[in-house]
Amino acid sequence: MDPVWLWIICLGISHAVAGAASQEPYIEIPENYHGHFPLYLKKLEIQGPEGPAPIQVVDNYDGLFGVEPDSGFLFVTRPLDREEQAQYTLQVIVTRDDGQPLSGPETLTVRVKDENDNVPRFTEDVFAGTVSRGTGQGVSFLFVSAADLDDPLTPNADLRYQIISQAPGRPSDAMFQLDSRTGALSLSEEGSSLLNPAQVAHYSLLVQVKDLGDQPSGHHAIAKVDIAVVESTWIPPTSVHLPENLKTTYPHPISKVHWSGGGVTYSQESVPTGLILVDGEGQVYVTQELDREAQAEYVIRLFARNAEGTPYAHPLELQVSVTDENDNPPVFSRESYEAEVKEGSPPGTVVLQVQAEDADEAASLHAHVVYEIGSQEPPSAQGSAFHIDPGTGTITLQDDQLRAGDVEEYRLWVVASDLAGAAGGLSSTVEVTVRVMDVNDHPPVFSEMQYGPVSLPADAAIGTLVSTLTATDADWELEFKLINFSIISGNDNGTFALESDRQAGSARIRLHKKLNYEDAQSHVLIVTAHNPEDLVGAEPGPRSTATVTILVEDIMEPLVFSQEKYEVSVPANVLPGTVLLTIRVLNLETHLLRFSLRNNSKKWLSIDEYSGAIRTEQELDPRLGREHTVVVEAQKRGNSGLAATTNVVIRILGGRPAALVLGRSSPPQHLCTPQQKQQAVLISVQEQGPLGRAGPFHFALAEDVTLRRNWRIRVHNGTHASLSMGISWLEPGTHQVPIFLTDSAETWPMDVPVTVCLCNSENRCMVKVGKMRGMPTVLSAVGIMVGTLAAIGFFLILIFSHLALKKKKEEVGPSDTLPLQSTA
Repeated sequence: MDPVWLWIICLGISHAVAGAASQEPYIEIPENYHGHFPLYLKKLEIQGPEGPAPIQVVDNYDGLFGVEPDSGFLFVTRPLDREEQAQYTLQVIVTRDDGQPLSGPETLTVRVKDENDNVPRFTEDVFAGTVSRGTGQGVSFLFVSAADLDDPLTPNADLRYQIISQAPGRPSDAMFQLDSRTGALSLSEEGSSLLNPAQVAHYSLLVQVKDLGDQPSGHHAIAKVDIAVVESTWIPPTSVHLPENLKTTYPHPISKVHWSGGGVTYSQESVPTGLILVDGEGQVYVTQELDREAQAEYVIRLFARNAEGTPYAHPLELQVSVTDENDNPPVFSRESYEAEVKEGSPPGTVVLQVQAEDADEAASLHAHVVYEIGSQEPPSAQGSAFHIDPGTGTITLQDDQLRAGDVEEYRLWVVASDLAGAAGGLSSTVEVTVRVMDVNDHPPVFSEMQYGPVSLPADAAIGTLVSTLTATDADWELEFKLINFSIISGNDNGTFALESDRQAGSARIRLHKKLNYEDAQSHVLIVTAHNPEDLVGAEPGPRSTATVTILVEDIMEPLVFSQEKYEVSVPANVLPGTVLLTIRVLNLETHLLRFSLRNNSKKWLSIDEYSGAIRTEQELDPRLGREHTVVVEAQKRGNSGLAATTNVVIRILGGRPAALVLGRSSPPQHLCTPQQKQQAVLISVQEQGPLGRAGPFHFALAEDVTLRRNWRIRVHNGTHASLSMGISWLEPGTHQVPIFLTDSAETWPMDVPVTVCLCNSENRCMVKVGKMRGMPTVLSAVGIMVGTLAAIGFFLILIFSHLALKKKKEEVGPSDTLPLQSTA
């Protein structure tokens, strides 16, 4: 062979197997090769231990394969057919010249590449099938199949099916559809709705199979399909009535269904599983006895399915009703019953109701239950002390002589029978225990009806035991002997608390709140004793109520003044009626006290007997002495034995210099109510006349509790201070605030007028305007005009006077509107 052609063939073969991902090397050869042979496949790169050596194929498949000694090329001697053999496995060894192996063997695989050299063939020349009317769209009733000998993993054997023709073409030429991949033949949407054996009883189809998948080219074959159309026999079966506990051979046939089309299998769905079976002929069986009480009715769904398990049509429903047999006795709702009846209850009193249920059919005699009392222990004089309603099972009392002390309990045996008590029915018995109960017909009574009087000091500690009450109850049942106690009168404010011991029948009254002798000197408590249970046939009597009287003893505590000694300094020119100070007692409210003055023979002072405020009654004369001591006595009203005295030292200071005046800021300031933050009235001390007192001065509010509550004073320096509100609200108007001005030698009282008003959003005073009545007359209009002109003239005079004064003031010195910083 020409070496050039040899290399071309080898190169082509190498390209054919390039990129193959395999752990063993392989060579791929197309089947039915029509070129020259031998066909060289591949140069074998195998050497012996000492260099190049002859290569030999151990099994050459009867000379099909070989190796050229000189070049080492593997070759094949004739064409290969993949359908005969798709793969060859060669064992290659290196030999000596005498043919003895030196190394190997090495495995080499030769694969035969498939060519589309086979025509697909149908498995049958004519396919026959039956389709029933009512078959659903797309439900296959027949399969056409074909085979292709080419490689099934290649398009050469990828088959596609299609319908070539349909005869006859009515009522539609597309009555059927064929799955192109599976060959499943089914009705189309039109076919499922239009199929009618009365119109067309037979169809003939030509179908084609083609390889190469969806490619337009490829080999193909044609077959015929004969289809018989039949009327549907898939109709609902009639309902089945099956007696419960039926003694027969199982499985027991109960119904049958049939699908008229071909290729059918039957199945069913029911609950519980395994109770119903259906065989290949559509015969329906029950596999065991049925119990109506477990389930009275079954709905079984029956299916006709094709070879793929798809239902041909909607499932049919088979109703199986289980008829009742009297196989269940009545069963009481309890294993035993217990009830109680009060002694002395009248006849007809309902004791309890027993109830038995029969599991048989409720509308039949099998479940019609009636009741009767079989026996009673102990028996009564009239035979039975009780009666039972046969229909409802309600037990009532028919003896009114039941007494708890005579018989504690009765035992009844009640019988429940079905079949309405007729012979042959089933029955059951239950025990009923009826206890005769005592009734609460005795009210509790106190051992004493009057307790006290009990004396308590007014300072008795909370929790102090006041009194212990006892009561008894003549009933013998523990629940009727329990006694509750209640204070029904005299304890509206909760001063006392009641502790009850219901079982012991005792109650303890303790102090719950502090006593107040002034509010009440005595307390009268009304206490009742009663049972938690209502009384039957009796009412509480007088002995069920007790009275407890408590007397409160007053405590003689010494009065304590707010100060051990009171001292106050006042100027000699203080005005009559001025409050110098107020005496206060800490441990007793002011309205309970009476205040008086001793050694006040001059009558220059007075004290308010209710508030303790000391005032001047006349002008003070410093010549009488600069210091006076008066005695104030505080006495409790209604108790003259409770009193105390304290000394008040009053120092009289010299008069106020005429040249010392109290000035305010200009323009005048006001305070807003409610109180505004950082709002105050500025006050200052000014000299008039020759300079004799330059200060510094000390500012202080007068000694009055209300004054010091309502006002605050803040000192800026020796000549200026500011006055502000001490509480959030003061009545609008002008307030005269008394203050004391003190220098290094003397103290002077002064009044500061302060305007308090309601303010608008800009903190300006709002002035009330009176409401005008009626319309103005001509005379009133003229008067208003004249008044307006007079007011304008008056304001002009004020303005010019103010300007003149301002100019004069500027010549004298700077204004004291702003406080000066202290230089001390």
